[in-house]
Amino acid sequence: MATRTIITIDRETCNGCGECVTSCAEGALQIVNGKAELVREQFCDGLGACLGECPTGALKLEQRESEEFDEESVKKHLEELRGGVDIAHRSEGDRARPDVGGHPLPLIEASSQGCPGTRMRFSPKGKQGRPSASASGAGHMMQSELEQWPVQIHLVQPGAAFFSNRELAVLSTCSPIASADVHWRFIRGRGVVVGCPKLDQTDSYVEKLAAILADRTIPAVVVVRMEVPCCGGLSQIVREAVALSGRTDLEALEATVGLNGDLLETRELK
Repeated sequence: MATRTIITIDRETCNGCGECVTSCAEGALQIVNGKAELVREQFCDGLGACLGECPTGALKLEQRESEEFDEESVKKHLEELRGGVDIAHRSEGDRARPDVGGHPLPLIEASSQGCPGTRMRFSPKGKQGRPSASASGAGHMMQSELEQWPVQIHLVQPGAAFFSNRELAVLSTCSPIASADVHWRFIRGRGVVVGCPKLDQTDSYVEKLAAILADRTIPAVVVVRMEVPCCGGLSQIVREAVALSGRTDLEALEATVGLNGDLLETRELK
């Protein structure tokens, strides 16, 4: 143990926006039960790159006894988070760049403040209501139907404009990759969130989704999952979120996508 500079988080002030999480190149911060949390002291380098991203001032640097920063542990941690591909551990000079590899993210509006990856964007295309699952949708398969940003469950916020007056699609991470039909069949005209019940830290997912679904202008929620057993965890998260929302008027569906990309079935989520 050594006395050094390290981040501290005021949980009372933190609003769980997640902006500090995406600005931390070492992956030292995560959202746990709706609040930012330092997952391990040796992952924090004490440089404070996350401080300017916090809208509530919940993050501060302090001098105290802690584990020393361990760069090798950070590299292993990032590889685990990203499936063995270390794409976020960059040099100190790169940490302030609001892009990846010099290529601006296409859906993000440029700004000098805040993390671009978490800034809300909503560009409705005028397509409302549940799309038909007919062959006529084939013409939309090569077109993105996404109207919002962000989409990851950790980063979206209840009350966002893109959730109001439309159904909610809760997608497994793999389903839009396995099936080219997911955009026109499930994303079109809906609010969208994405998560993986096996690889994500899902502690806050039930509460986050329940807060979103508490909006009574959302008439229905559809879970789009893969046929593999582990994906059933996403359906269970949504079941619990629907119950926690207190809604009795909310229609809940589950759509299962096969490993070959075919839609296997759509049924009521009970």
